[in-house]
Amino acid sequence: MAELATIARPYAEALFKTTASAADAQALVAPMQALSAVAGNDDLRRFADNPKVDTAQVVDLIAGVARTTLDTKLGNLLRLVIANGRLEALPEISEQFAALVKAQSGTSDAVIHSAFPIDDGQLAAVVATLEKRFGRRLSARVTIDPSLIGGIRVVVGDEVLDTSIRARLEKMKVALTA
Repeated sequence: MAELATIARPYAEALFKTTASAADAQALVAPMQALSAVAGNDDLRRFADNPKVDTAQVVDLIAGVARTTLDTKLGNLLRLVIANGRLEALPEISEQFAALVKAQSGTSDAVIHSAFPIDDGQLAAVVATLEKRFGRRLSARVTIDPSLIGGIRVVVGDEVLDTSIRARLEKMKVALTA
């Protein structure tokens, strides 16, 4: 989906640049996510692609289903996305916008894949270590992946830190077969 990410980037950056402050940007994240959840529906996209339906009807339908009031910025973005036939990119626009807002606040999302459940005390220690390693605050989420055998695999944006047993075994396999 690199193509969709490329399409979404200018829209997300433009919306981000129109916000006056970090608080304004943060206030747009939740409504943007609600709009993108609705825009991800295939039936809605077919409705929007109908040549007999105008942009205002699609905007009203999306805002109504999302149960959100569109401020000027979101309304303009939504109209522009629909007019350009890029409604399928709205979920990606939302993700990229949220990432820009988090980057502005110095926070990043981290997904910690673990072979076993991690209790709160261990998680706090792991997050503190990872924050030092990545040099920013992290908002961590843990997923259980038994195929790791042991250890953890951390994904922060496009960076991956893999200290799992499975990764170590793969390295050993490559070293032995080389």
